[in-house]
Amino acid sequence: MNHTMQVSKPADGGFNKVDLGLYAATVFLWGVSWIGIHAQLGVVAPEMSVLWRFILAAAVMWGWVLFSGLPVRFSRADHLRFVATGCCLFSFNFICFYYGGLHVPSGLLAVVFSLASIFNLILGALFFRQKIEPRVALGGIVGVVGIGLLFWPEIAGAGLNKGALTGLAFCVLGTLFFCSGNMISTVVQRRGIPLLSANAWAMTYGTGVLVLVNIVRGNAFIIEPTLKYIGSLVYLAIGASVLAFASYLTLLRRLGAARAGYATVLFPIIALAVSTALEGYVWTLAAFVGVVLALAGNVLVLTRPARA
Repeated sequence: MNHTMQVSKPADGGFNKVDLGLYAATVFLWGVSWIGIHAQLGVVAPEMSVLWRFILAAAVMWGWVLFSGLPVRFSRADHLRFVATGCCLFSFNFICFYYGGLHVPSGLLAVVFSLASIFNLILGALFFRQKIEPRVALGGIVGVVGIGLLFWPEIAGAGLNKGALTGLAFCVLGTLFFCSGNMISTVVQRRGIPLLSANAWAMTYGTGVLVLVNIVRGNAFIIEPTLKYIGSLVYLAIGASVLAFASYLTLLRRLGAARAGYATVLFPIIALAVSTALEGYVWTLAAFVGVVLALAGNVLVLTRPARA
């Protein structure tokens, strides 16, 4: 097996079949994961549900790494990067989204997460000195305005709905953690470290952080013995964590943060459709316009003008 999972790119820099397959997997797996997060909320503390998710995900990931014969020993500096990745991608970001899910429908969680494409470019400018073009800045403004419109019916529904504002704040913070993890993962992969090995260590450290968080919070180490909870837990651990993150971070290495962000434009559509069908999410004109603007802003940010 090729330990770095590298596949030849098209000569013109466009998308090949591998890229399209990775996009399809990422969009579907993450698109339906948000309803799974909602299924986890209620009896078990959010931090505890995230812990069970990544205990299972880390175990599956380590099995994959060891079966594939991938390297598992790395330098101390690399382990510090794995710790940082685990905090950003496999613990604190999900804690934020689970708490956000206590206040807003699952589809709205996904749309806020679509701001990742905008945050990726801002952080890329800060960490990698990537220039932000005026068109990109405009796209960011359009996307933020769209998120504001999307949440306005929720916020204004009861005069000033603090729950919706709280949910929005948690979602934005979770997205910032995720994008920071993207930057660290980019550095790790540029060092030639196999993606699966890096993820296994990052998930392990993230799980350790989650154990500490739950102890500090005084949460009971319990699990809800229902088909809904256990089924959503298995899907979130294996489908949305192991497979989706492997697909997305492979795209990140192959295409860069900006182009990989196209996945975040597409999966909110699936998430909103699922939320409408299963949660009875009620559309308003402001919400519809907000979704259109949020996704249009992402497209504007991610699309590159044609070059001669």
